[in-house]
Amino acid sequence: MAARPARREGARREGARVQRTRVSHRFNAWVRHHRLSAADSLRRVLERPTASLLTWLVVGIALALPVSLALSLDNLRALGGRVDSQAQLSVFLRPAVDAVAGQALAEELGQRAEIAAATFRSREEALEEFRARSGFSDVLGGLEDNPLPHLLLVVPRDPAQAAALAEEIGALATVDEVILDLAWLERLRRLTELGARLVLVAALLLAAGVLLVLGNTIRLAVEGRREEIEVTRLVGASDAFVRRPFLYSGLWYGIGGGVVAALLVAAVFAALRGPVAQLAEAYGADWRLAGLGLIDAFGLVLAGGALGLIAAWLAVGRHLRLDPGELPGN
Repeated sequence: MAARPARREGARREGARVQRTRVSHRFNAWVRHHRLSAADSLRRVLERPTASLLTWLVVGIALALPVSLALSLDNLRALGGRVDSQAQLSVFLRPAVDAVAGQALAEELGQRAEIAAATFRSREEALEEFRARSGFSDVLGGLEDNPLPHLLLVVPRDPAQAAALAEEIGALATVDEVILDLAWLERLRRLTELGARLVLVAALLLAAGVLLVLGNTIRLAVEGRREEIEVTRLVGASDAFVRRPFLYSGLWYGIGGGVVAALLVAAVFAALRGPVAQLAEAYGADWRLAGLGLIDAFGLVLAGGALGLIAAWLAVGRHLRLDPGELPGN
């Protein structure tokens, strides 16, 4: 019987060893896969410039429409607030009231607590102002008598009390008529409230359209990489691993659409700013059209990216619910 070979000194028993992956290694691998997925998805998007540009334009137009309407409503609200805060009463005095009595009445009203200011305008000043603004200086110069009465411009401290104040001043013996035309402002408020509802509905419908467009784009990308998805799932890849590249694709499509939307809105309001300023100047108002700010533009880009992520998540989720052998094309 052969003798067993002697075990050499220092020799160790070797067998199967179990290695545990450190948390830091797993985190580094997770970060590396995110970085590679983001770069690869961006490369795939840029490799198809025509299709990507058309997708960005569709998404950009769909996002720009409700944003433009919302900005228009904000400008109308700002205009209504300016008019409301500057609401004044036009108090026409009786023809028998002379300039001295009119000035005294203006000083008396200006001392009241509910009145911010009361300014007296003589009939001569009113005629000169009307002649300068109307363009009928030749016709008005041929008049023998001045048909305009003395006028008081009364500014209430609280615009909500303007109607009651107009009724009180109109009861004075020296006052012929008080004009307070704020009905159009109330109609403007109601129209802006209705417009806000319409903008909300339009925004929801267009957001749904963006989800459909981006979802279909991501679905086509999934179909193009069907075999790759099948192989990775067969070797044990997780759903998050499979989904991650397509989420970044949806993110790039959404961000690109948001950038296009911000540029479109900025271009539209830049083109309208000049004519609106000229129109306001023609009416003697110092008002400028407010456009899309930097923070709003950044928020619009983020909104586009969020819609892209949601669309990609929904599109890829349908394929992940299927077994590898049930994927389309098998």
